[in-house]
Amino acid sequence: MKLPVAILAGGLATRLRPLTEATPKALLDVAGKPFIIRQLDYLREQGVGSVVLCTGFLGEQVASIVGDGSICGLSVSYSQDWPMLLGTGGALKQALPLLGSRFMVLYGDSFLPIDFASVERTFLESGKPAMMTVMHNAGRWDTSNVLFRDGEIVEYNKRAPIAEMRHIDYGLAALSADVLMDHGAEGAFDLADVYHGLSLSGRLAGMEVHERFYEIGSSKGLAEAADYFRGRGT
Repeated sequence: MKLPVAILAGGLATRLRPLTEATPKALLDVAGKPFIIRQLDYLREQGVGSVVLCTGFLGEQVASIVGDGSICGLSVSYSQDWPMLLGTGGALKQALPLLGSRFMVLYGDSFLPIDFASVERTFLESGKPAMMTVMHNAGRWDTSNVLFRDGEIVEYNKRAPIAEMRHIDYGLAALSADVLMDHGAEGAFDLADVYHGLSLSGRLAGMEVHERFYEIGSSKGLAEAADYFRGRGT
């Protein structure tokens, strides 16, 4: 793979307290391994060579475990979003000097068992400045927030989803740095708002995937992820 991957791992993980009062979510044990190690190991298997970790509260603990990434067979650098919270969009914009002109974005609490190379290829061939992976959801995992029709994202709207939406943001996107440059001049901003604007202007490509995702943003999700890895024997 050609593109680096940014992992947004700076959230406060309030839904998982007290587990996350002294341990960042990225380091929570999931079936015997810190979750971030599971993410990085999988990225290496997918052919990713370079990762930028956007960390926040207790981010120094993540750096002490992961280091330069050599323990996982790839290169890891860091962009710290603390104590001034910049939001997901602001954290990513701050990391642009480490990411370059085009990159992929992964949430720090998600494990996505899909082919990352095909996502990269579809983005590069799309001719659009951004692409989001989506999955048919119909309210199963969370509130559906994507109107996906005939292979195109008509609208992404996390804040005010409409009844016609049947798909959900799967958790992996690809971006050109330019789409972030006009945001955040007055403070923090959310990547979801960037995606919303891109979708309405027809600049957000979509790729539908079909493998369910696993997340550790809640106690239920943490338990399901642990069961998944135990089932894989890893």
